[in-house]
Amino acid sequence: MSKKERNTFLSLVKRDLKVVWHPCTQMKDHEKIPLIPIKKGKGIWLEDYDGNQYIDAISSWWVNIFGHSNPYINNQISKQLDNLEHVLLAGFTHEPAIDLAERLVKLSPPKIKKCFFTDNGSSAVDAAMKMSYHYWKNKGFKKKSKFISLSNSYHGETLGSLSVSNIDLYKKTYEELMIDTIVVESPDCYLKNEKHTDKQHTEIMFDKMLKTIENNHKEVCAVIIEPLVQCAGYMRMYHPIYLKLLREACDKYNIHLIADEIAVGFGRTGTMFAYEQSKITPDIICLSKGITGGYMTLSTILTTNNIYDAFYDEYTKLNAFLHSHSYTANPIACSAANASLDIFEKKQIITKNKILSEHISKSLKSIATHDNVGDVRQHGMIAAIEMVKDKSSKKPYPWEERRGLKAYEYGLKNNVLIRPLGNVIYFMPPYIIKEREIDKVINVIEGAIDIATK
Repeated sequence: MSKKERNTFLSLVKRDLKVVWHPCTQMKDHEKIPLIPIKKGKGIWLEDYDGNQYIDAISSWWVNIFGHSNPYINNQISKQLDNLEHVLLAGFTHEPAIDLAERLVKLSPPKIKKCFFTDNGSSAVDAAMKMSYHYWKNKGFKKKSKFISLSNSYHGETLGSLSVSNIDLYKKTYEELMIDTIVVESPDCYLKNEKHTDKQHTEIMFDKMLKTIENNHKEVCAVIIEPLVQCAGYMRMYHPIYLKLLREACDKYNIHLIADEIAVGFGRTGTMFAYEQSKITPDIICLSKGITGGYMTLSTILTTNNIYDAFYDEYTKLNAFLHSHSYTANPIACSAANASLDIFEKKQIITKNKILSEHISKSLKSIATHDNVGDVRQHGMIAAIEMVKDKSSKKPYPWEERRGLKAYEYGLKNNVLIRPLGNVIYFMPPYIIKEREIDKVINVIEGAIDIATK
């Protein structure tokens, strides 16, 4: 690296730490852990001002599904910039939004007919909660004001989405600001009885949900759930049968089912949307993250005509759903999303992902035998490795030891960006990754586990 580039690197770090407050970060850590200014990205690679390159093994927080600086998405955004950068969506519309809404509805089950645009994942969940509550209010069910969610769930960090989340690290400090939520024990299969299959364990755990619904359905608007994988909840996973049973219970007891597909949608779990593996139709579907291929913030809520019709009335009835964001359905973001869907169609991404996920599964087999690995789990293009202090009992390392941080630092030294969740190292790469690059990442993860568990 030249002297000029080195000075730029040091200058950026100094300037950043003076004015920028980073997310999910104890800023004091950067007294010891170097901040890394990124100069550019191409494909699966990120490059810093030192000339170091890193495989983006976590898709930059699960959003960058087709690689950085994707030429096709770049081109579609460039075309849109020549026509329209933004216009309000109240009283106006534009073709990129219409195209995207039509395509998302077409990708959904037949009952899903409407697309409501929001701004980001958390705001999609907030709007979905408001929509469900307001629906029941318009229908005359004034007692329905609560939500059911799972333990270990994560739905975002705005006040509404945080209220239905259940991870103390994010929520505990703000509990006094939260709305009251009914929490049911998660069906995740990590600590299941070894005598049971994942399906059997999941069915057993559903009894807890069923009893909760039976006892509280008159005051519950909806159950909100992350289909198949609780991503920020340490990548814990469960069997698709849970969603099928939940759909049946929600139908029986007149409760909405909200599917938070923000992290697991757009091909992550092996199907376009995770709920598809249970052959169900949610009442409300929240989408974000990979929707634009990692380019722009955008989210949507997909729902049924039944819910839409409950708000369709004379203005004087004051039944309209008054929820908005200034950048609702931004044309540039919608163009990026449409380009992303083009790639899914033209490149047969879901089919190719199945081949890649099989290769990931084979590559992970050696890690499963590690003395300090309690579990290796996978759903499609999401793989997770749980580091434990004791393999037989799955006793975890104390969180204060920050084993995951040691793994993160090892990864960077070996040109792979991994960002563990506590003691869990996960692998959620862009879909353009090649098998040899998967092998590189798995090899580095194995080394990171060796270092982190010493």
